[in-house]
Amino acid sequence: MGRYIFVTGGVLSSVGKGITSSSIGLLLSSRGYNVTIIKIDPYINVDAGTMNPYQHGEVFVTEDGYESDLDLGHYERFLNRDLSRKNNITTGQIYLSVIQKEREGKYLGQTVQIIPHITNEIKERIREVGKDYDITIVEIGGTVGDIESLPFLEAARQMGLEEKCLYVHVSLIPELSTTGEQKTKPTQHSIQELRRIGINPDIIIARSRRLLEPEVRRKIALYSNLREEDVFSNYDVENVYKVPLILEDQGLSKSILKKLELEDRKPDLYRWIEFVEKMENARKKVKIAMIGKYTKLRDSYISIVESLKHAGAYLDIKPQIKWIESTDIERGLIDVEGSLGDVDGAIVLPGFGDRGTEGKIMAIKYLRENKIPTLGICFGLQLSVIEAARNLLGLKDANSTEIDKNTRNPVVDLMEEQKKIVGYGGNMRLGAQKAILVKDTLTYELYGREIVYERHRHRYEINNKYIDALESVGFIVSGYSEKGLVEFMEYRRDIHPFFIGTQGHPEFKSRPLNPHPLFIGLLRSSIR
Repeated sequence: MGRYIFVTGGVLSSVGKGITSSSIGLLLSSRGYNVTIIKIDPYINVDAGTMNPYQHGEVFVTEDGYESDLDLGHYERFLNRDLSRKNNITTGQIYLSVIQKEREGKYLGQTVQIIPHITNEIKERIREVGKDYDITIVEIGGTVGDIESLPFLEAARQMGLEEKCLYVHVSLIPELSTTGEQKTKPTQHSIQELRRIGINPDIIIARSRRLLEPEVRRKIALYSNLREEDVFSNYDVENVYKVPLILEDQGLSKSILKKLELEDRKPDLYRWIEFVEKMENARKKVKIAMIGKYTKLRDSYISIVESLKHAGAYLDIKPQIKWIESTDIERGLIDVEGSLGDVDGAIVLPGFGDRGTEGKIMAIKYLRENKIPTLGICFGLQLSVIEAARNLLGLKDANSTEIDKNTRNPVVDLMEEQKKIVGYGGNMRLGAQKAILVKDTLTYELYGREIVYERHRHRYEINNKYIDALESVGFIVSGYSEKGLVEFMEYRRDIHPFFIGTQGHPEFKSRPLNPHPLFIGLLRSSIR
C-alpha cells in the first residue's frame, strides 16, 4: 500500500515548501524507497506556459513536453528522476476535467459540486500518480487560508481518512530586527487555520533566518499539540543542497518513517554529501555573465543557475554570476565593454518578444569579437544567428519574424507547423526532441555521442535558406533534428574557442550528480 505525505505552507508563500518537499523526497529515496512528488498549483491556468516570469518565475519543461511550475525542476534535481505532466495538478485542469465530464453526461442526475466531485477528481489524480510508488509527496501551493487552496486541502483531509497519510506543515518564523526575537504567533495562527480545515499537522518544519532557539521550538510544539522532536528547524543557507543534510541531522526521516509505519533503513547519501562538499570547497573562480531581460527576478533562470553550480562542483570551480539586463544595454544605460570586459564566460539567456533583443545582439557581437566563451540557449542561439547575419554577412536588416514580420532577411522564422496554430497555451515545440550531432564538432565532442535528446520550448527556428552563407563565415551547424531543423550551431574552433548555441534547453536536464556537458564545457573553457 502506498503512503502519502502532504506538504502545506503557512504565513506566506514562497516559504520553501518546494525545497522542503524535494529534500524529503531525497532522504526517503536514499533509503531505497520508490518516491515521487506532485505539485498542486491552485491557479486557474491549465499550466504555467502562458505566465510572465515576473509573476511566476521560470517555466520548467518536462520530458513529455509539459510547461510546469519551477518546483518540478527542484524535484527532478533532488530525486535525479524525470517527472511528467501528471506530477503537476492545477485548478484549471481539475475544473476543466469535471466540466467536460458533466457535459458528456457522466454526472447525469447529480448536482455537480465542489464536494464530492471536485475533491474526488483531485484524489483520483493523486492516486493515479501514486499507485506505482511506495511514497508520494504532495506539495500544495500557496498558503493555508487562501481561498484557492481550500478544495485541495479538503481533498487532502479526506485522503487521511482513506489512506495512510502524513501532514507536514512548513511555516515561517519571523525575527524582529530590533530585538532578534523569533516570533511564533504567525505560525500558531497558521496551524489553527489548518486545524479549522480539519487537518492536524504531524510534523512542523519551521523556516527561519537562523537555527530555532530551544524555547521557540518548545513553544511551537506546545501550540501544535506535537512533541518537540516533531518540530524541525530549516534555517537559511546559501546552498539549498545542504537542506536535506540539515534535516537528516535533526532526525526528520526517522520521524516520517515511524509515523508512516515504514522501516528506517540506512541512507545512502555519500555522493550527495560529496557533491555538497565540492560546492563548498571549490577554490577556482570564474565570472559568468548572464545576459537576459528578466534578470531582476532571478527565479526566471533558476535551472540555468543550478546547472552552473552542478558543473562547477564537478570541475572544482565556483561560478560567480554577473547579471546583465539586456534592456539596459540597448537603452545605453550600461556600456557593453564595461559590462562584459571583466567576465570569463557568458550565457545568452532564453526569452520571448522584442524587448531587450538589440541589447543581447550588441552583447553577442562583443562576446564573439573578443573570443569570450559563450553559450546561447534557445533565443540566445537565434539572436546569435541574427548577429552573424548582420555583422559577418552584411545583411543589416536580418532579423527574426517574431521581432520584425517585414524583414527582407528572415534568418529566424516561424516553424511551418506553428503557422497553422491559433492561441498560445501548450502549443509550442515542447519536450524532449531528438538531435543528430555532426562529428568533428565541439558539440559532438562535449556530448560524446551522435544522438542526444534535449527539451525544447519554442515557436521559431533558424531559416535553413541561410545555413550555407552562415557556414561560409565559420558559424556552422553542429546538430540537426530528424526533420532537418537546426538544433546546434557553433563557431569553428579556429575562429572562437567556445561559442555554442542550442535550440534546446539543456538546463532542464542537468542534475547535481550528473551535470550537463554544455555547462561543463562552458566553465572549462572559461577557466582557461
